[in-house]
Amino acid sequence: MDSPRGRIHLVGQLLDGAPLTTAAAGHFDRCLGCMACMTACPSGVQYDQIIEAAREWTEAGANPLADRPAVASGGLAEGGAGDGGAGGIDGAGGIGSAGGIGSAGGIDSAGPGDSAGGIGISGAGRGAAGIAPTARRPLADRVTRAAIFALFPYPRRLRVATAPLRLAQRTGADRLLARTGLVGRVSPAAEQALRLAPSSRPMPPGQLPERVPALGTRRAVVGMLTGCVQSVFYPAVNAATARVLAAEGCDVIIPRDQGCCGALSLHSGRAAEAVRFAKRTIAAFEDAGVDVIVVNSAGCGSAMKEYERLFARLAADGGDESVAGASPALPGQLAAASWASRAALLSAKVRDLAEFLDALGPVAVRRPVPVRAAYHDACHLGHAQRITAAPRSLLRAIPGLELVELRDAGDCCGSAGVYNLLQPEAAAALGSRKADSVVAAGASLLISANPGCTLQISASLAARGVTVRTAHTAEILDASINGVPLP
Repeated sequence: MDSPRGRIHLVGQLLDGAPLTTAAAGHFDRCLGCMACMTACPSGVQYDQIIEAAREWTEAGANPLADRPAVASGGLAEGGAGDGGAGGIDGAGGIGSAGGIGSAGGIDSAGPGDSAGGIGISGAGRGAAGIAPTARRPLADRVTRAAIFALFPYPRRLRVATAPLRLAQRTGADRLLARTGLVGRVSPAAEQALRLAPSSRPMPPGQLPERVPALGTRRAVVGMLTGCVQSVFYPAVNAATARVLAAEGCDVIIPRDQGCCGALSLHSGRAAEAVRFAKRTIAAFEDAGVDVIVVNSAGCGSAMKEYERLFARLAADGGDESVAGASPALPGQLAAASWASRAALLSAKVRDLAEFLDALGPVAVRRPVPVRAAYHDACHLGHAQRITAAPRSLLRAIPGLELVELRDAGDCCGSAGVYNLLQPEAAAALGSRKADSVVAAGASLLISANPGCTLQISASLAARGVTVRTAHTAEILDASINGVPLP
C-alpha cells in the first residue's frame, strides 16, 4: 500500500465507510508528498488533493464517514461507472461527492470532473469533528508533531530556539552531544533537527526594508514572501532576492506583518491551522497593493497557489467549523465565500522567483560566475508547480557558470516539509542517494530553490565528509548581477 495506487485504494475504502486503522494511517504518513506521481500520471489524477484529505483524516485519527452508510458497494472498481454520486474509484469515474472527494466525480481525465481530472474536497475532507478517534497516534508522536508545529511556522520562536544551537555550533558542543546519542534516545525528531541545522552563517545586517525601489525604469511592483524557515535559516536568500528583483526593474514590497504562509500545515493535513496562516498572508498582501507576489521557497509557492482551492473547499463545506452544516445564508458561510474570492485573487498573483524572472526577461547585466554547479529540482517546484525549465534558463544565461545535471535531479531528497523529522530513516536513505548524485556530478556548488532541500542535502553530504557549497538561485543571480560573493 506504500504507493500512490495503494493509498488511493485505501481512500476508496475509507469513503465506503471503513474505519481508519493505525496501519492505514501509517501508509498515509509514509507518503513523501513529493507529487512525482502527478507528473508521471498519464491520466491527470490529482493525487495531491487525495493525500491532503487522507492526511486530514489521519491528523484527526478517525474516518469522518465511518458512521455513515457506505458510499458505494465496491470501493475500488476496475471499470464501473463511478460517477460523482456513486462514489467508488475507477478508471472512468472518480471519487464521488457523497464520499467527500469530488463535487462531480472524476479523478481520471475520462471522468465527469475537471478536464484534468480535478478533485474538489468536500465534506469528509474537513476532518472528523465529533467522531471518536480510531487510529490515534502514540503520545510521543503527538508530542513531537505538536512541538514541530508550535515552532517552525513562527519565525520569532524559531530564532529564539536556534540561538542556543548557534552557540553550541561555535563551541563544538553540538558535535559532543551528537556523539553521546542522548538526544536520539529521548527524541529521534530532535536528533534529526540537530543534524539538519545549518552551520552559522553571517547574517545580513538589519531587517529588510518594507520597500526596495527599482533600479532604473520601473517594470513591475511585486510583493515578496520572506517565509518562516527561509527568513531564519537563510535570510541572505531573501536579501539576494530583493536585490535581484530591484536590479531587474521591480519595486519590491515586503509587508512587515506577513508570517508563515501555512505550507507546512497544509501539506501535513492540518487544514484549519493552514487556513489561519493563509488568512493573515492574504490580508498582508492585499494591503500591499502589488501586481505579483514573488516566492523564493518552492513549498511556500506551491501552497499559496493552492489557496484558491483550499478556501473554495471551505466555502463549499459551510465556512468555518463553527457554522459547518448550517444554512448558506448564515454569516459564517457568506464570510467563507468572501475569503474564497480573496484567496483566488491572491493565488492568481503568486509566482516562483525563477518563473517570474524568466517571464519578465533580463535587463541587468550579468557578470561571469566561474563555477561548476548542479541544480536540484525541489519537488514542490518541479512536480507540484511544474517549473523546471525557468531556473535552468536563468542559470545558463550567467557567463562562466557550467551547469551540470544530477542523474536524479527530479527525485525527492527526503526533506518533504517535515517528513525528514517524522520519518528520519526513510529520509536519510533518500538524502544519501541524493548526496551520491551530487558527488558523482563533480560540482563544487549545489543550487536549490527550497530551504528544506538545502538543509537536507547539506546534512547528507556532511555525513559522508563531503564539502559542497550550497546556494539558492537568487544568490547565484545576485553574484552575477550585483557582484555579491557566493556563500
